[in-house]
Amino acid sequence: MDERLVERLEKIAGSLERMRLEEYMRYVCDRKRLIIDSLLQGILRGFGITLGVAMLGALVAIIIRNIVVENIPLIGGFLAEVVHAIQAKM
Repeated sequence: MDERLVERLEKIAGSLERMRLEEYMRYVCDRKRLIIDSLLQGILRGFGITLGVAMLGALVAIIIRNIVVENIPLIGGFLAEVVHAIQAKM
């Protein structure tokens, strides 16, 4: 029974080493590093969202402009007003 206990403890110790629990605990306890990492992640996430929305907005504007150029009935007049309003604000 003593051998089984030693074997289980070695298995648990191996699992903890593979999980890098000690490194994680040092990371969590270092508040300065945790705050800096969180701040950088937030800035990068915000930048990515802004870039994605800008690209999607440009794509939508191009599609709307092409619809207006083709002068699709019913939709064309409304979209023309929207495009003119957008261009006036720029």
